[in-house]
Amino acid sequence: MKKRISFTLNGSRVFVTVDSHQCLLDVLRGPLRLTGTKEGCGEGECGACTVIVDDLAVNSCLYPAFEVEGKSVMTIEGLTGPKNKLDIIQEAFVTNGAIQCGFCTPGMILSTKALLDSNPEPSDEEIRDALSGNLCRCTGYVQIIEAVKQVAGRHKNKL
Repeated sequence: MKKRISFTLNGSRVFVTVDSHQCLLDVLRGPLRLTGTKEGCGEGECGACTVIVDDLAVNSCLYPAFEVEGKSVMTIEGLTGPKNKLDIIQEAFVTNGAIQCGFCTPGMILSTKALLDSNPEPSDEEIRDALSGNLCRCTGYVQIIEAVKQVAGRHKNKL
């Protein structure tokens, strides 16, 4: 069964027809052509598909597409500013060498954004907990955590 839905995607209203069995990841990468969100495991274990739905980090591979009706969704493409200016979180990941192969990076960055939006100055334990659903195959965890710590506090001033 198909259903036409409408939601806010990276600040703009979109309309898309989805099949009842489709997950948000398939809609983002398919008809909406936003390929920054990655499919790693397809089971909600790796975090490569993380996006933000109404301020919460979610695994888009598990999130039914029709459930975003009327909601706000942010993908990695929505984080960059005018003229593709990097967000301060993205800059911190680059500066700290937290990007290796890059496959986990969009999910890590969006999990970081969701964390810092709700808790601008998290403890090390809170950072680790917020990122625990994201796997890095290159084992860049030290650099990733350092990137989050670098931007913590500064992110609050940007909101």
